[in-house]
Amino acid sequence: MEKKKIDVPVMAELFSKGKKPEYLFWVGCAGAFDDRYKKVAAAFAKILKHLDISYAVLGKEETCTGDPARRAGNEMVYQMQALQNIELFKTYEIKKVITICPHCYNIFKNEYPDLGADFEVINYLSFLADMLHEKKLKLDNSVLHDRIITYHDPCYLGRGNDIYDEPRELLATMTPALREMKRNRSNALCCGAGGAQMFKEAEKGDKEVFIERTEDAIDTGADIIASACPFCMTMMTDGIKYKNREDEMHNLDIAELIVKALKI
Repeated sequence: MEKKKIDVPVMAELFSKGKKPEYLFWVGCAGAFDDRYKKVAAAFAKILKHLDISYAVLGKEETCTGDPARRAGNEMVYQMQALQNIELFKTYEIKKVITICPHCYNIFKNEYPDLGADFEVINYLSFLADMLHEKKLKLDNSVLHDRIITYHDPCYLGRGNDIYDEPRELLATMTPALREMKRNRSNALCCGAGGAQMFKEAEKGDKEVFIERTEDAIDTGADIIASACPFCMTMMTDGIKYKNREDEMHNLDIAELIVKALKI
């Protein structure tokens, strides 16, 4: 079966025609290059089209935010990347940015202003929750009604930026069987990949963090782990494989679940 191509507007093309979209959809490195997370970026693009949102992506002009470089201690590379992005945003007169990665969201919102950034940053779950409140996003609760879902809080979304209710509200709209892990919200366990840990070897210890966190999810009896971060998705998916649960448990981003509920 041939996959249907998603028509995604590009900022440079729109700007050359005198058009200025309301939002920049910041895809992020994972959404652009990671085969698994490309599906999440595509899912969110489908939702934006379904909602008839005025948006565009930067396409080939998008680079990294510099977050991994800063977390790894390379301040110079971070500032070079950040200043480049800030100037590009000014060129396109970008005022609102939607991110699907909590790491991109956090650094844009909390660290870029120190370098002169002046734009609003919105996490996609907050954006979708607002659409739900305004009754623009209408989810079919029959699609996932028989699935047991547990939600893993990304550190940079939850503890970092106090976004706890929005993902749960979206999930609760789609299924009556939302089960919390024993460690949740501000007490949630990290997936083990934050702070540039994704790019280094594991340190000495009895058990890797992602295995411990996967066990938290398994204990709920859920068959879907809902996540909202590319790093978390990689670690939770690896955890499911490590525990030999691929046949009975799956890791899906909330955007992917919403696409299922919208039947698009």
